[in-house]
Amino acid sequence: MTDVVIFQELICDNGKKIGIATLNSERSLNALSGEMVDALFPQLVLWKQNSDISAVFLEGAGDKAFCAGGDIVHLYNEMQSHIGDYAPAIEEYFTKEYKLDYLIHTFNKPFIVWGNGIVMGGGLGMMVGASHRVVTESSRIAMPEISIGLYPDVGGTWFLNRMPDNCGLFLGLTGASINASDAKYTGLADFFILNEKKQNLIEALKSIKWGDTVALNHEKLSTAMQDLEQYSNSHLPISHVRAQKSLIEHVTSYDNIADIVNAIVTVEVEDKWFNKAQKSLKHGSALSGQLVYRQLKEGKSLTLADCFKLELSLSVKAGKYGEFVEGVRALLIDKDYTPQWRFTSVADVDSKVIDWFFDSKWQESEHPLSSLGC
Repeated sequence: MTDVVIFQELICDNGKKIGIATLNSERSLNALSGEMVDALFPQLVLWKQNSDISAVFLEGAGDKAFCAGGDIVHLYNEMQSHIGDYAPAIEEYFTKEYKLDYLIHTFNKPFIVWGNGIVMGGGLGMMVGASHRVVTESSRIAMPEISIGLYPDVGGTWFLNRMPDNCGLFLGLTGASINASDAKYTGLADFFILNEKKQNLIEALKSIKWGDTVALNHEKLSTAMQDLEQYSNSHLPISHVRAQKSLIEHVTSYDNIADIVNAIVTVEVEDKWFNKAQKSLKHGSALSGQLVYRQLKEGKSLTLADCFKLELSLSVKAGKYGEFVEGVRALLIDKDYTPQWRFTSVADVDSKVIDWFFDSKWQESEHPLSSLGC
C-alpha cells in the first residue's frame, strides 16, 4: 500500500536535518484522513524531541492542494450508521485532529507549511498553527462549513477571532474563498512565494546554519523566506478582503446575528467575490450561522486549548443532531445541492438548540482534550 504520509529527513550543509512530511492522497486533494493523523502525530512528536531536527516542512502531494479538508465522506458514513445518536468514530476523529492541530500550534521548532492550491477546513487547521505559513499564487483558502451544516472548527474559534475588521465573522458566516493576499491580510499566512520557487526554498533550508537556539533558527528561516518572497511579490494578487474592508465592517456591525445575516445578503454591491459570499450564506445552514456567531462570541476570552475543547463538544454534537449529515449528503454524496435544513432563517433557530450545542458534553476532568494546555 502507498503511504498516506511520506516522511523524509533532509540533511543540511551543517549536519542538522529538516523533517519533511508530505500528505500523499493527491486524488482526494490530500483530504485529512484518520490514517494521516495517526501517521503524522507520532512522527511530529519524534521530530520535536530529536535535537538533530531543526525544522519541519509540511506539504501536500501534487500541485492542486495542500489539503482540501477533513475526510468528510468517512464521517458521513459513520453518522449514517448512528442516526440520532453519538457516533464514537466522530469523537475519535475530531479528538485526534484537534490534538494534531494543537501540537502544530505549540511546536517548539520552526514549522513550515507550504499552503499551495486548495487549503480548506482541516487543511487550514494545520496551516494556521505553523510558525512559517507560505501561500502561493494558486492558494485558495476557506472555511466553508456553513455549506455542510457544520461550523468553522480546527481552531476557527481562535484564529477567526484574531482577524482584523470583523473579517473572521464574515468569513466564518459566508465560507468565502480567499487568496494569498487575503491570507496575509487576515493573519492566516506569513509569506508569499511562487510555487515554482519551492525547490529554491528547500535548497535555502539546507544552507541555513541551524543552531541549538530556537529563536535564532526562527530568525534565520524568516530571513531566507523574505529573500525568496522579494522575487515573488510582483505576482501577488489583489486582496478581495482588503478591497471590501469598509463594507465587511458595516454589514457585521449589528449586535445580533439576524441583522448581520440580513445586512450581508441584502446589501447591493457589484463585486463578484462579495456576491459569491452572499450566495453561500443565503443557501447555507441557518443553524450553522447561529453556531458561528455564538462560537466567536464565547471564544473571545478563551485560551487556545479551551477553544479546541469547546469545538470538540460542538463537533460531536453536530454529528448527532443531523444538520451536518444532511449537508454532506446534499453536497458530496447525492450531489443534489438541495439540503433540507432544519430552519429557514437564523431568526427561526430555537435558542434552546444553540444552548444544547454549547453545553459541554463532558465534565472538565473527563474531557478527551483535558490534557491540552497542561
